[in-house]
Amino acid sequence: MFVYAPKELGVSVEYLRGLPQLTVPLPSRKELCLFSLRPVTHSVGDLMEQIRSEDRGIDRVVLKTIDGTRIAASNTIESLMEQDFDLVINDVSYRVTSPPRERISREEMERLSDVQNLVMQLYEALHVGEHQLKKERHLMAKLEQLQSQILPLEQKKNLVMAGAERKTATMTWIGLALMGVQFGALARLTWWEYSWDIMEPITYFVTYGTSIACFAYYVLTKQEYVLPDVRDREYLLQFHKKAKKVGMNVAEYNRLQNSIAQVENDLKRLRDPLRVHHPPTGTKPFDPADMGSCGDHQLVATSLWNRTQLRLQNLLRTSKPQ
Repeated sequence: MFVYAPKELGVSVEYLRGLPQLTVPLPSRKELCLFSLRPVTHSVGDLMEQIRSEDRGIDRVVLKTIDGTRIAASNTIESLMEQDFDLVINDVSYRVTSPPRERISREEMERLSDVQNLVMQLYEALHVGEHQLKKERHLMAKLEQLQSQILPLEQKKNLVMAGAERKTATMTWIGLALMGVQFGALARLTWWEYSWDIMEPITYFVTYGTSIACFAYYVLTKQEYVLPDVRDREYLLQFHKKAKKVGMNVAEYNRLQNSIAQVENDLKRLRDPLRVHHPPTGTKPFDPADMGSCGDHQLVATSLWNRTQLRLQNLLRTSKPQ
């Protein structure tokens, strides 16, 4: 059985700046204690823990509805304050009357939403274009700086590429010449010096030796012996060898190339009219300080500014209480 406390010793609730203030009598100290609660982030369990921490003589704190149903500790304070409830401290039950809260009507919320949307559109019209142009200038300056940094490396790269290409082509022609010499030597030995009966096992071992050489290439490089791949690998080896000789930092060059590609991609996205509001070419963003100047663009901007001001005044006038 629970004993209901007198009304003068009961629990009171009032809202201060939108937050519920709960006044609870502490049984051990015989004094009132004020608890400030946050409707959304605080839960019933937080309230019970705060009450226990203020008075160590409290053994049991339970919250129940008017009909005696226990309220779970996971419920929020906002849902708790929607109706009256009982606060049970030890064996004493306090009836808590939730004060009514002022709620905004649907019409007022729609007016406030219209005002908010209008302010957002106005802010966008006055600032987004300027911010976009500043961002574009910043990216252009960064792009110019990166291009100036990569220019010396680009010149060295062209020099190294030309040398690596010449070296690779020379080795390719040398390989073709050696194959021609091998063919001529075998033909000479087969038809002039000796006979096919003597040269047949020799050509077999030459062919088998070539297969061994291809397999050795695979063992050393972990790549199949395909002529285009062999040429590309030789080109890369010559490129890095010559780059090290002329003092070219390949890692720095690749980093600058990636940075330039990223900046160019950002510029492309910034100038894409489907992603951001980009002004047409040849126009400048609207500035209210330039309303007195002449020109078709300024006349259109002034008309838009006047219509926006008139609509904002009408919305503010209708949102005032009658």
